[in-house]
Amino acid sequence: MKRAASLALAALLAGCSLAPHYVRETPPVPQGWPVGDAYLRQSEAALPAVSWRDVFTDPRLQTLVGQALANNRDLRVAADNLAAARAQVQVQRANQLPLVGIGAGVTRHSTESGGVTTQWSASGGVSTFELDLFGRLANATSAQQDIALATESSTRTVRLGLVADLANAWAERAADAELLQVARETANAAGRQVELQRALLRGGVAARSDVAQAEQVLATAEADVAAQTTAVAQDRNLIELLVGAPVDPSLLADDLGTVSASVQAIPAGTSSEVLLRRPDVLAAEYRLKAANANIGVARAALFPRISLTALLGLAATSFEGLFKAGALTSTLGGSGSYALFAGGGAPANVRVSEAQRDAALATWEKTVQGAFREVADALARQGTMAEELAAVERRTAAAADTARLVTAQYRGGVASSLANLDAQRSLYAAQRSEVATRLEAVRSRVTLYRVLGGDQLVATAP
Repeated sequence: MKRAASLALAALLAGCSLAPHYVRETPPVPQGWPVGDAYLRQSEAALPAVSWRDVFTDPRLQTLVGQALANNRDLRVAADNLAAARAQVQVQRANQLPLVGIGAGVTRHSTESGGVTTQWSASGGVSTFELDLFGRLANATSAQQDIALATESSTRTVRLGLVADLANAWAERAADAELLQVARETANAAGRQVELQRALLRGGVAARSDVAQAEQVLATAEADVAAQTTAVAQDRNLIELLVGAPVDPSLLADDLGTVSASVQAIPAGTSSEVLLRRPDVLAAEYRLKAANANIGVARAALFPRISLTALLGLAATSFEGLFKAGALTSTLGGSGSYALFAGGGAPANVRVSEAQRDAALATWEKTVQGAFREVADALARQGTMAEELAAVERRTAAAADTARLVTAQYRGGVASSLANLDAQRSLYAAQRSEVATRLEAVRSRVTLYRVLGGDQLVATAP
């Protein structure tokens, strides 16, 4: 009988939860990725657990990423916000525990007869402890835990974005360095052509318009040299901002071909369920869980609050008397409170929390849908990237062959100066286009890494 009473009392003190049972909704997106001419056929294997080191294999970029993870200020801010969120969980959890304290005091009273009495006291015990019969405090703690987990997922989003942004900046610096080299080579060739046309003009063989056209090609290339010189410098500034410290020049790449070979493409798998591991999707779901728990907090406010007080102390008219028999005192009390009329505020607060839960659900669904669109776009880009790059490379090879043949014909007196200049302009444009396309191919792999959620990490409860 006593055991049954003890179990009943324990169950009563543990309380119950008035929060709705949380069940993850079915993601409002198709189960598989889009198919069609724009998409590659995806692997049947599940999405592997990858790290950024598996995707970005160049040791120079790995060194930069390691430095950025240690020094980047945005990541430090995110880490500090996470530390604060985890500490807030401890603050909220403390409300579920009894407040235990001790105290001591001495009081002197003067009497009408001129005498003085002294009262010594010492006490300790539970000054306040709310019985969480309806789960108000437990649900508040659960909501705070989910907020902390959402903050942790947001920190992963910052980390993921930092790695992707740095990889893109590193690749763009290599592309701009290549474009600078192409512009310099074109400017040198155009300079020689201008000198030749001027000599022919002085000899009465060429027209003034031939010289002007050659000077246009030269001026265009020289302007591009200046612009690309600026771009290379700005690329380094961006890399140093992301890294959070000065960068060793030996860690920067000048060859886009090496960069492309060192950035690996990861498979997307066949199921859109992989989106549920994305840190932004996880953060939205944790906020949804927190909103669900807050309904329990609001519902519990509809019921009375009961608190207990238990004090054990000593009292005597002298300090020595505190340690004698008869000085022991004890106090045990309880209190309850319930608002009979509050203008309907408590029920309205329940409706507020339910509406906030519904909004959080819609936000989670929208986040999943946005993630699906981003992955689908990335897969569509990956699906056609190889064909586009191959076509661009063929165009550059054809333009180079044309320029070589036309130049030979021009020197043999068969082709005109205008035809030669047009061939050189076409080659220059094709070279720039190829660099831009190869850079886009690298970016598409980085984008796929980002939109699939990057490293497969699992948030840990604080």
